[in-house]
Parts: sequence; structure tokens; C-alpha cells
Amino acid sequence: MIAVIGFAAAAFATAAVVRLDRARVPAAPAPAAMQIPRAQDGHYWVTGKVGDRRIRFLVDTGATTVSLTPNDARTLGVDPDRLAYRYEVSTADGHARAAKVRLTSLSVGGATLRDVDALVIEKGLPTSLLGMTYLGRLSKFEAGPEGLVLRP
Repeated sequence: MIAVIGFAAAAFATAAVVRLDRARVPAAPAPAAMQIPRAQDGHYWVTGKVGDRRIRFLVDTGATTVSLTPNDARTLGVDPDRLAYRYEVSTADGHARAAKVRLTSLSVGGATLRDVDALVIEKGLPTSLLGMTYLGRLSKFEAGPEGLVLRP
């Protein structure tokens, strides 16, 4: 019995040492954060890549979804006249109709996300918005004195 207890104790001690050795392995470096300076107008602007196309976005943490103007949708090869505007949304200009689309990929800086839900806003949106369907999937985003930081 004592031999069995001794063997079990040695096995547990060995397992603990192996776990500690694995814990000492350095972690992979964190992905680089993107620093976005505040523009003269007080907003944060980024150029994102949707597929192989570039779209200028206003970073908007108050926007539930990534939102596209009809012109930016056209740039992406989406015909806004053929979309089903089934959703009603509130914008700074009031209420508007919106159509749901899915962006295969959206990259800002080094952070590329796949299958990002977005809306095409039928009328009244002056610029496309980088909203929470993108920002909420990042590991971190925060505003500080140096600007807005996005971390993949």
C-alpha cells in the first residue's frame, strides 16, 4: 500500500513539473495594435479593405453594425437598387431603411475579420461607419490621449 501511494505521489509530482515547464514557454507575441489619430473634426477615420476594395470609414462605437452608403456598396460590387430594404434603423439624420449584407472580409490595419455583418443604408448616411459588428470582434479597442487603439 505504501508503495502504491509513493508511486501515485511521484506520478502527480512529475505531472505538475511538466505543467510548470509548459507554462514557462513564452507566449506568441500579441498582434500589433493599430493607432488611429483623432482627425481635425474630432472623429476617428480609417481606410478599410473589404475584399480587394478600399472604403473610408468613420469609426463609430455607437453604431450596432458596419454600415455602408449606397455608393460604397457599389464600389464593393453590390447593386443597392437590387437589395431588399427590410430593416428600419435610426441614424443621426433620423430613421432610414437598411438591407443586410455580409462582407466576406474586412481589414483595418492588421486586423482582418471574416464574415462581417453589415447594412447598406438606403438614404441619409453621409459616410460608411465602422460599427460594432467589426469592433466588437476585436480583442480590444480604446480611446486614449494618443488616439484610438484597435487590437486584433
